[in-house]
Amino acid sequence: MIVRKRGTAVWALSAAVWVISGFVYALDVADVVREWTPEGKKLAAERVKLPAHDEMVRIPAGEFLMGSDRKVDKNSYLAEFPQRKVHLDAYDIDKYEVTTVQFLKYVLAHDLGPLIDWQYDGGNFQETMVSHPVMHVSWFDAEAYCKWAGKRLPTEAEWERAARGEDGRIYPWGNQMAGLSRANFGRTGLSGPVRDRPERLLLYPPIISVDKYDNAISPHGVFQMAGNVAEWVNDWYDPKYYVSAPDKNPKGPETGSQRSFRGGGWIDSTPSVRVAQRNGTDPNTKMNWMGFRCARDANEGAGASVSGNK
Repeated sequence: MIVRKRGTAVWALSAAVWVISGFVYALDVADVVREWTPEGKKLAAERVKLPAHDEMVRIPAGEFLMGSDRKVDKNSYLAEFPQRKVHLDAYDIDKYEVTTVQFLKYVLAHDLGPLIDWQYDGGNFQETMVSHPVMHVSWFDAEAYCKWAGKRLPTEAEWERAARGEDGRIYPWGNQMAGLSRANFGRTGLSGPVRDRPERLLLYPPIISVDKYDNAISPHGVFQMAGNVAEWVNDWYDPKYYVSAPDKNPKGPETGSQRSFRGGGWIDSTPSVRVAQRNGTDPNTKMNWMGFRCARDANEGAGASVSGNK
């Protein structure tokens, strides 16, 4: 199976990472099943008690510019056109990407097996992973977790507004080009601890804690809407959807074969971490650059901090 990832061919094989000319080809582990060791499950029961980044941000009702204007963003493409004003009702969205310790709680509550990266290098769920975003999860895994947590996946429109605010900016912080001082992306070469052991990159890539880059938060105070891991959203993916999409609370096409994801990940180039960038893939896909965050209707929860443009 070949998964096309924004111009990068990602070859999904049973147990290998393909590296050609210094570029990393990530692995889809949808068919890989792991089981807890007795020691690993005991350790997980202790790790699950560690603090979680579970804050949410209230996005007030209102309009924002969705999509791209070719005159402003030279990297934009057809699936992002036309740019238009979209009205959304108020909603809450996770301030951070869902972390491994948050997902671990769900796994233990449902007596599920560990994710593949939780046992990298022969170890088990390590404390250093706690504040990292969960990865190797399918759209169905993400949807199930959000439902269990009393939430849901955000729509494409909700995700984009939380990422860019109301002014149509290209990145969460503005229109300035993305750089490594603001986002974790472009990490496609083998270096450091994975240089001589590329198989480690398959299991645990160069992701970072979800609360890093406080200099690059969105106008609504949401972290890492560009880079680290790309994020599943609720919508079916249709590159032509914007042509006929409603201007109030769009929820995506009624049917499809691919689910949408947003935000770009550690493996991506600069154009792919723009907030208007749209992509879709098989909802069963489980990759080491894919995670998610949750949302909920404003009338379904209390306690979220109320955002304002910064």
